[in-house]
Amino acid sequence: MARVSDIPVGKHRLVQVGGRAIGIYNVGGTFRALADRCPHQGASLCGGEVVSSIEADAPGEFRFDPNRKFVTCPWHGWEFELETGQSWFDPELTRARRFNVAVEHGEQIVSALHGDPAQGRVRGPYVAEVVQVDTDDDYVVVTTPR
Repeated sequence: MARVSDIPVGKHRLVQVGGRAIGIYNVGGTFRALADRCPHQGASLCGGEVVSSIEADAPGEFRFDPNRKFVTCPWHGWEFELETGQSWFDPELTRARRFNVAVEHGEQIVSALHGDPAQGRVRGPYVAEVVQVDTDDDYVVVTTPR
């Protein structure tokens, strides 16, 4: 448990609840909580950075969403949405870039394979545990399942 004033907007705090480490994040005055364990390989998510969503359909065309927040795993960079715990990744950054190669009239034609650029991030295989958090008389109250 912590006071609301103990976790300023844009900050987080690591607490112990029932012997479990839980990160409480203040996202614009709304509190989110995730178990402080990356489901990929167990890193402390509180050791990662909180970032906003930035997407692009084409070079130079950026959409910034300051309200959609992710915490990045400090070990491997997996991004977990603070609201849902769902992992997301940019497939262009997490694998080697692939090329199609064709031969026509003695020339080699190479073109990059891109997925649907409108999709931006791709849903990952991991989901961080989301923990219910409420405020009561200016205290942040974390509720864990029994």
